[in-house]
Amino acid sequence: MVNRALLKNLSKQYPDIKAATEEIVNLSAILSLPKGTEFFLSDLHGEHDAFVHMLKSASGVIRNKIDDIFGPTLSIEERDALAALVYNARAEMERRKKSEPDFDKWCQVAISQLTQVLKSVTNKYTQSKVRKRLPKQYAYIIDELLHADAKYNMGDYYVKIVETIVDCREAEDFIVEMTECISNLAVDGLHIIGDIWDRGAAPDKIMDYLMDFHDVDFQWGNHDILWMGAATGSWACITNVLRINTKYNNFDMLEVGYGINLRPLATMAAEVYADDPCKSFWPKTIERNKYDPVDDELAAKMNKAISICQFKVEGQRIMAHPEYHLEHRLLLDKIDYEKGTIKLPLGEYELNDKNFPTIDPADPYKLTPEEEAMLDALEPGFTKNDKLQKHIKFLFTHGALYRIVNGNLLYHGSIPMNKDGSFKDVEIDGRILKGKAYMDYLDEHVRQAYFHPKDYEMPGWNGDIMWYLWLSANSPLFGKDQMTTLERCLIDDKKTHKEHTVPYYKLIERQDVCENILKEFGLDPDVSIILNGHVPVKIKDGESPIKGNGRLFIIDGGMSKAYQKTTGIAGYTFFINSRHMALAEHKPYSPLQEDGTQVFHAPVINVVREMDKRMLVVDTDLGGELLREREELRALVEAYRDGSLKER
Repeated sequence: MVNRALLKNLSKQYPDIKAATEEIVNLSAILSLPKGTEFFLSDLHGEHDAFVHMLKSASGVIRNKIDDIFGPTLSIEERDALAALVYNARAEMERRKKSEPDFDKWCQVAISQLTQVLKSVTNKYTQSKVRKRLPKQYAYIIDELLHADAKYNMGDYYVKIVETIVDCREAEDFIVEMTECISNLAVDGLHIIGDIWDRGAAPDKIMDYLMDFHDVDFQWGNHDILWMGAATGSWACITNVLRINTKYNNFDMLEVGYGINLRPLATMAAEVYADDPCKSFWPKTIERNKYDPVDDELAAKMNKAISICQFKVEGQRIMAHPEYHLEHRLLLDKIDYEKGTIKLPLGEYELNDKNFPTIDPADPYKLTPEEEAMLDALEPGFTKNDKLQKHIKFLFTHGALYRIVNGNLLYHGSIPMNKDGSFKDVEIDGRILKGKAYMDYLDEHVRQAYFHPKDYEMPGWNGDIMWYLWLSANSPLFGKDQMTTLERCLIDDKKTHKEHTVPYYKLIERQDVCENILKEFGLDPDVSIILNGHVPVKIKDGESPIKGNGRLFIIDGGMSKAYQKTTGIAGYTFFINSRHMALAEHKPYSPLQEDGTQVFHAPVINVVREMDKRMLVVDTDLGGELLREREELRALVEAYRDGSLKER
């Protein structure tokens, strides 16, 4: 029985039987359409250009459509060139201006070819949906081109449209907008399974791009949660963020992208470590800064300064939260500062750096007044940062720790489990939780920490739950027994660097374990799958992303340049259309060269599951919403007919 108050409210939008019936017809037609193609990516790690290329190419789907349409009429080279036009229209047109004897004629042909590709990617959508995604300035023209051949005697009309676009010198902008439409409509929904930030240089650009995307959601990753904690003002999270990004020489992103003023850190580091080369903290440069170059020696000093602050702040938080069970990471008090050694469970080790002017051996976790003043000065760069706060709020409104979408389970890291495959009991805040209940509790408290921060006696302590999720062995986002940052910085012996993965990552090879995870979240293991990121799949070593006999897929293939030597590839895209599920395996992205050339490596696409029957909109989450809307409208029509509500 539909609520009468709802019907009265609905009658404002549909004031009579005809209006309501028209929408019922529209919804019924939409429900019968094939579902749109969903794309799933993870672990973007600031690689903006590679990420945008994946979306512009729809991870190889657009090239396949070009082959289907033009295979009989165009050569491989011509199809490559048309694909390059879709992926990077401005660059391809600049090349064509130099090589084509008649650039205007080339534009006419290109517009005609792009129209055919656009028709192909729109054939499963209603005209209304397509129109909504067309650029306003060219919507009428593109709509006419898409439907001109459906009208009789319209050949000359079509040709004249294209000729006039070229004559009016609008061809280049028009082509750019057409390519944007193709990519936009080829990707109907986008799911980011964690880790926008760190390592790569442009996470801010990725977030700007995604905030303009038509349909996107996030499953938070461990690097995302770290930035979310930094945005609350957590010093534990802020020091980690700055350590990682000074280590990877990401000063353009920090100071230019987000406008975070690092002068307090640079000034203190240069003074405290003036005569210290800080060789153990030398940056690992993936990309050189264009706008804010920092020489390696100063970057190393900054990295050391913020790392020591991190070890101190984390020690304070460990002692403040015994329920986090992180006492084994209290290491500054295990150092013999006279001998320059540290005692670990594995034995005593010599430190590769013995200069610690800011550490008081009698109270090693106490910040110096200079360190505290520096952190006080750095904190507003995160908490009062309009751009960062806008990005973080979008991550909250469009994201969660996990998500169930169209019957499939999405999360970044893991589900805490025991070695026997059962769900692990985790103590947190005086409660014992496991499985879905634990994930739900964490999601709720992360939101509370950001939107309803408590008052703390000391600055920088709100957001501790995000820091816990960053490095705890019981965190579903971390997935290791410990984070050996101090050992990696200060000890050469790599035995001490080892971080053992939690049982989950071996257990998911078993089909029964993956099925039990799906059941825990209320899903049918015969039809549902798990999509998982976080751990780069080492393809070059023979590792497969397919786990649990096809019940779980790890789709972190190493989009970050930092991982590509390990994985042997450059990331995965998983996509689900109306007919099948597939994995696209990507080669490293080739940026545009100074001579205007660019090499595109087509991904290897492997179909991993065929649908038993073609999946329609009615079979999706959206379909469920539309069915409810249709039933409400039918109830409204009945209310009009029996006189319960008066037509307007």
